[in-house]
Amino acid sequence: MRIIPMNEQHISDIARLEQLCFSQPWSADGLRAELNNPKAHFLTAVAENDSVAGYIGMHQILDEGYIANVAVFPEYRGQKVASRLIAELQKLPNLSFISLEVRVSNLAAIALYEKMGFVRAGIRRGFYSAPAEDGLIMTWNSKGDAEI
Repeated sequence: MRIIPMNEQHISDIARLEQLCFSQPWSADGLRAELNNPKAHFLTAVAENDSVAGYIGMHQILDEGYIANVAVFPEYRGQKVASRLIAELQKLPNLSFISLEVRVSNLAAIALYEKMGFVRAGIRRGFYSAPAEDGLIMTWNSKGDAEI
């Protein structure tokens, strides 16, 4: 498995993955726009057969990182794809913290984020729709403690 920057050849597979995973998926055009966004860090996990296994997208504002999405195709789940994608973002220089929202019911994702050093930082009431649900804010501090 290789982790590489998202490029044009990944867009259609990632758009299909978005459709599989999210009730409000990013479009191919929306993903494509991130290719030229200097604040975007979108990485693709590519399997040995060159197929897209998963991806992660983050926007960096100054020293702050905000993860937009993490998604892995079902056939690649349980193979540490998401962990490897997150770890690559955590290696980026000049980040004080990385933050994300996750559905409060997504216990598997919450456990993964906690394993990767994220801590629970708050709740965004009604953050998600289709279905409506609160979002748990989780944050990773590059200094290794819970203080932001």
